[in-house]
Amino acid sequence: MRNITEIIIHCTATPAGRSVGVADIDREHRRRGFRCIGYHYLVELDGRVCAGRAESEIGAHCLGHNACSIGVAYAGGLDSAGRPADTRTDAQRLALRGLVGELCRRYPKASVHGHREFAAKACPCFDAAAEYGALQKGGVTQ
Repeated sequence: MRNITEIIIHCTATPAGRSVGVADIDREHRRRGFRCIGYHYLVELDGRVCAGRAESEIGAHCLGHNACSIGVAYAGGLDSAGRPADTRTDAQRLALRGLVGELCRRYPKASVHGHREFAAKACPCFDAAAEYGALQKGGVTQ
């Protein structure tokens, strides 16, 4: 198994309310030259957590961090004018918190980050480290 030290949160950079699924992202990532979807998980608008790339496989979601991370994306991230915005639905907020908590339990050495910490992007359009930091190390922030 890979040594997971980071859980990196992303958005799909799609407008609020636009439904996108694993197949949509897989198609887009393949179009961009990836082997398959780069994220390990996608949280859809209704809060459904969908598997993408297998956790045992290196992701393709954050340059320089893929080998040691799990990539999680939520559908959304843009407002109606196409500007970065936290567009998570209530269901997505609950599902993300549950998923990140579970990943932190399974990978106790992992710290939680937003993609924007590693790239010049707004992604995931909220402060993931602050929001999920208490889930690290069994509820104790690092």
